[in-house]
Amino acid sequence: MILQAYFLFISGAEIGFILFIILLVFGADKVPEIARGLGKAMRQVKDATNDIKSEITKSAEKQGIDIDITKDVRQEIDKVKEEVDEITGPIKRKF
Repeated sequence: MILQAYFLFISGAEIGFILFIILLVFGADKVPEIARGLGKAMRQVKDATNDIKSEITKSAEKQGIDIDITKDVRQEIDKVKEEVDEITGPIKRKF
């Protein structure tokens, strides 16, 4: 079995080829600067996304909207587990 690493449906060889072309086009001196710029841009996007999420959460809490769906789902799962245990309890004891 051959393991291949895929990133956005691009294989490792294709990523290496793209990096090689970038190195040829921009040169070894510019690549670190470009990488830093991309890193900063990604960080700004992540920070903006987190700010938007926190604003939505604050707004929902002010309006009294329950945004914690996982708590409700977990309660329902626990109810189903209890019902299954009640049904299977006598069966388990017989065996």
